[in-house]
Parts: sequence; structure tokens; C-alpha cells
Amino acid sequence: MDVNSKIYGFLTCILQTLLLSSATLQPFDLLYHNGVEAFYKGDYGNVVRYMESALKSFSEVRQTRIRCRLKCGDQHRFDNFLTDKIFEVILYRGHCLNQCIEGKIGAQSMHKVSEDVIQDFNRRIPYNYLQLAYRKLGQLDKAASAAHTYFQANPEHVEMGEDLERYKAEKGVKEEHLIDRESRSHQKAFFAGVKLYDKGNYKESAMLFEEALTKYYRADVECRALCEGPQHFEEQSHVLYKYNLYELISDHYTQVLHCQHECVRDLATRPGRLSPMENYLPLHYDYLQFAYFQAGRNEEALECALTYLLFHEGEEFMTENVEYYKEVLGHDSQPRKEAEQYLRRHKQELDLLHIGSSNLGVPYIEGNYWSSSGGREDANRIPSGTDGWMDYVPISTKKNVTILQELREGGPLLYENVRLVQNSGTLNGSQRVLFDDVISDNECTELKHLAHYGYEGRVPLKSARLFYEVSEKARRIIESYFMLNSTLHFSYTHLVCRTAISGQQDHRNDLSHPIHADNCLLDPEANECWKEPPAYTYRDYSALLYLNGDFDGGEFIFTEMDAKTVTASVKPRCGRMVGFSSGGENPHGVRAVTRGQRCAVALWFTLDPLYRELPGGKYKVTWHYSQTPNLGCDSNKIPEEQHFYTTQNDTLATLNINSIKINESGWYFCKVTKDIPFLKRECKGIQVDLIYENTKPVESNCWRRNRTKTDICDLPASKKTETIKPLRKYDTLSSNRIRRP
Repeated sequence: MDVNSKIYGFLTCILQTLLLSSATLQPFDLLYHNGVEAFYKGDYGNVVRYMESALKSFSEVRQTRIRCRLKCGDQHRFDNFLTDKIFEVILYRGHCLNQCIEGKIGAQSMHKVSEDVIQDFNRRIPYNYLQLAYRKLGQLDKAASAAHTYFQANPEHVEMGEDLERYKAEKGVKEEHLIDRESRSHQKAFFAGVKLYDKGNYKESAMLFEEALTKYYRADVECRALCEGPQHFEEQSHVLYKYNLYELISDHYTQVLHCQHECVRDLATRPGRLSPMENYLPLHYDYLQFAYFQAGRNEEALECALTYLLFHEGEEFMTENVEYYKEVLGHDSQPRKEAEQYLRRHKQELDLLHIGSSNLGVPYIEGNYWSSSGGREDANRIPSGTDGWMDYVPISTKKNVTILQELREGGPLLYENVRLVQNSGTLNGSQRVLFDDVISDNECTELKHLAHYGYEGRVPLKSARLFYEVSEKARRIIESYFMLNSTLHFSYTHLVCRTAISGQQDHRNDLSHPIHADNCLLDPEANECWKEPPAYTYRDYSALLYLNGDFDGGEFIFTEMDAKTVTASVKPRCGRMVGFSSGGENPHGVRAVTRGQRCAVALWFTLDPLYRELPGGKYKVTWHYSQTPNLGCDSNKIPEEQHFYTTQNDTLATLNINSIKINESGWYFCKVTKDIPFLKRECKGIQVDLIYENTKPVESNCWRRNRTKTDICDLPASKKTETIKPLRKYDTLSSNRIRRP
């Protein structure tokens, strides 16, 4: 150990002693750091102690700030608009906040934490450490709880999903142990209400929806209070900050207001997601109006229907419901006051944001907070003039179809030997198909050999050509059968074999591929599939071409969006191919191979040529400029200079323009020249229109190609390892499998 390490350890020890001897709250970043250190030393008892303390400290700091800001806001209100009184209130409120917060958690400077650490807590990284530590200590119930909590915010983490499946099979782990320790109470109540609603239990579901609304408005108050903290002034040096008093207040308040306005989005977003649930708040009133109707409480039903129309004025079905309720009751009613006040404030904030953003020089564009496409996915609408009876269709029976084009199937198979075995109807879904005899036994054998050649680094030309021809055949079959109007391009293709692990195989129910969708993040609890990164959102169709059937297990399964209810199962065999659309309408997975080895060609396709799979080779990028789009890459080449500079790597080329002038408006073209193994040129352009100078625009055009990916193979348990790489900003921790060379 070097001298610096000893000094650092000594100072850390002193700081810990001082903290422990005082009544102040220990900073969560220090506790987190100590937990990570303990993990690398294999001291799992201290990992649990420090990580649990860090999570508690993180929560306490957050709650203290909320409580103190709300308390001081109530004690020191802005009751009039006299300038001297306003600043007096500001000073008193600031003093109140400082005393309140430091009285609870100690000096605020101790709790100033880096954005990287805060990001780790938001991504629930401490729970990954905890689940591994609890597992090492044999406390599987707590390990399962930590793993479940982590997985809720990181559903794309395949290894954690597999760990959860193993926990479920462990003796002593019960369903009640699989809880989300960081669940948002308003969302928890809402989804519990939806489940009861689906079962037709309208009375109790209404109670839960009311609870969810109460908690939503409380969470909104807390969210807005948290926005009153420090703000980041991008590209503005604090030292050179020369705004006058009112400009400074205006800029800071505008950013606080923007944060508060976005609480609508934050409260509707599930952990680990980028996109909010559509129509989230209005949906509460939609569910409530029908639940109350079913419970015979038409007064409350009318009130909720009118409240829904505050968000979607003139919406056809709800307007008809309102007319029906009025007809039954014989009188009108009023929408709920809390919703009226909420929307009134929302509109006032929008007006202020336009003014404040104009002062900052950045136009403000409001998001679509109440998208009406997110209505209840059932048939429970009450037309006027009826007796109110209507067949009930639960939400879970509806499909989340993400393909925008018209869905068709049943086109020609193109090849004589190919046989249609099952279509969407017999596979109990939509955009699903099963073929046999796509390739021959000899071709299956050759491709299986190719898989092993690939591991050894030797690929015969004959086998490589067969792989290409078989892939193209599969692409043409899928394109033709689903009667697509545009070309289906390869997005990614690979040949993979999975081998059964050694050891006990009886009663195994785990999956080698957890249930997922190919172009969106499956969220079984919300009955949603979020089409956002890190999902491959550009994928449109998928196919699996099997090369053998001489193994046990390994069945391909389709499920409902709950990731539990199996709707169809496919037993692999040589020449069998299953094809399907890649969205949330087709969740799927693969059962574990329990004996032998399963080999298949996996293919993903896209309708977007920008994301098509490109062959390897060297690429040269040049940039060109023209005042019209006609010349394209035959126009003038842009020189490399300080005003124009380019950056380029294997997947991305960017043109950066500093201090662009109005006379430089026009078309900028990116020419990509590929010279290995054959010459090919592509030219793409983007139009730049500059209206005002000094607005610091940066325009770029990008060209991408897919990276090569490494497949993870099932290995014997003796070859598995539980290692964690040094923590970096975007690392995720897991029980990683060794990758086969």
C-alpha cells in the first residue's frame, strides 16, 4: 500500500469517527463508498451495513429538504407584492431553510454529492451490491427483495432477470419477498386499482384509484419542493456571471419553474423509463367514472367524467357518458376542485415559462402531457340513451400493437418445399407464423459445423456463403408472408448454440432467454412495452431458424404482456422457423436447455434502411455544402478549419459549425465512401436554416453501422464467476458469466 493510500485511509477513518460521534446524518456518498470498498474486500456483512445506511441517508436527506421547504414556505408566504416585503420574505425563508435542514442532517455542505453518485442511486445500483451481499450471507429472502427492486428500474438487465428466476425457485423465497423497496406509492395504488378493475371488483378498485389520486397530488407537492434546489446554468461561468439582480432571479426562477412544470412527466414515469405513461392523471378519472357507475354511484361517476373532460375537452365518448349521467340523475354537476386548480396552475406556469424562456434565449415547447391515446383499453363506454349495460373486456386481453402500418399476413411462401404450420390464429396472437422445411437436413448440419468453426476462428467460404443464402431466404419468406409494402432489411443476424449446464436438471423452470420484446422494454406490471433506449426500437420483425431438435428443453414460448401467461410454445427442429413482429404484441422467451445443445440462426429485421446491417470494411467521410439540395455530394467540399471541424469514429461522423452565419444556411451533405471489399458511395444531406445569428446552433448529420456483438453461452456452473468491474458512471453490476472465446 503506498503512502497516499495510507493517508487517505487515515483521513477517512478520522472523518467517520467524527461523524459517528456527532448527531448529524452521515453523508450517503461516504457510506456508499465504504460499501463498495467492503464489497471488493469480500466483507459482505459491512456491505449490507453500509449500503443499507447509505440508502437510509439518501432518503432522509431528500425527505428533510421536502419537509423544510414546505414548512418554511408556509411560515413565510408572499402575501403582497411590495418589493421590500418580497425580499424580506426571501431572506426569512432562506434563514428558516438553513436552520431547519442543518438541524436535521447537519451542515448542508456535507451532503453536496456528485452527480455520478446521485445517478447511481437513481439507477438503484446499491441494490445490486445488496443482492449479491445478501446472497453470499445466505439471506436469500432479502437478496430476492434487493434484486427485484433493482430489476424494476433496470428491466433490460438480462442477468438480473435470470437471478430473479433462480430466487423464485429457491426454498424459503416467497412471493411476498419480491417487493419493490423504492416503489412510488401513487403508482403502486394505481396499478393495484387496475388489477381489481380488470377482475370486475369495481367498489374496491374505486377506493384504490381515490387513494392513488390523493397520493399523486401529495407527490406533486413534494416534487415541486425538490425543484427549489440549486440549478445548473449551462455554458455560463459563475465567475463571469454579470447579470443584474432581476435577470439573475428571472433565470433561476425560470429553471425552477421548468422543473416544477415537468413534475407531470416525472410522476407519470415508472422507474428506469424515459417515457411517461400516456394520459396518466386523466386516466384515474376515466377508471373512476366507470367504476362508480358499476357500483351504482352515478353522482360520483358524473363528477369524475366532468373532471376527465377538463383534460380532454369535447372528447366524444366521455361527453356521451356525461350526457347519460345527467339524464339518469336529472341534474348537472361540477368537476373536482383539485383538478381544476391543478390545471389552472399548469396553464399559468406555461405562460410564465414562455416569458422566462424568451429571456434566456431558449424557446420553450411544452410536451404532450395528456395524450388522449392513453385511454382505458376496454369497451366500457356508456353511450347516451342506453340503460348503461355493456360487455366488459379486461385490459389484459388487449394487444399493445406497435407496428404502424396495416397488419397483414398470408402472402406467398416463395419456395416450394416451405410449409406453413401455424399462423397467428393457431399461435394465439397477432403477426406470428411458424414454418417447416425452410432448409434441409444437410444445410442444418453444415450450419451447426459453422457455429463451431466460428468459435475456433476458422470459417470455410462454402459455409459462409450458405449462411448468407439461408439468411436471405428467411428474410424473403418473412417479407412475403407478412405482405410488407416496403423492403425488409437485415438489422442483425447471428448463429448461436446453447448447451445445457451440468448438474441436476429435474424440475427446472428457468429460462435461457427471459421474457422480452425485441423493440421495446417490456413492463409486465404496467401492461406496457416502452419503445425507448436501450431497446432496439428500429427493429420491426424477428425470426428464429432452428438447426436441430435432438435436445431436451429449449422451447420457444410466446406470452401475454404479463410475461407469465404462455399463449403458444414451439418445439425446435431442423428447418423450423418462427417469425413474428418485434413489438410488445409478441413477448417471448426461451426455456432452458436441459440436455444437449440447441443451435439456431437468429434474425432481426427493420423497415428503416438507415438501420440496415452493413458488411464490414473501411470508410471515408467527407462533408459538402450547397445552397440547394440538387448538387448533393458534388457540391463544394467543406475545408477542415476552426470554423468547421469534424469528428469521426467507427460508428459516427459529426460536422460541428462554430458561430454559424445567416449566409451559411443551406444544405450540408455527408458522403461516405466504402472501399473494402468493394467500392460504394452513399450521400445523405440535412438542411440548415439560420434565422437569427448568435443562437449557437450545432447541426450534424450522422452515419451509423451496427457493431459486432458477442454472444453469451450457457456454461457449466463451475465456469461461472461472480465478479464486479470497477464502478464507472454507466456500469451495471451483476453475476456475470464468463464469455467463451
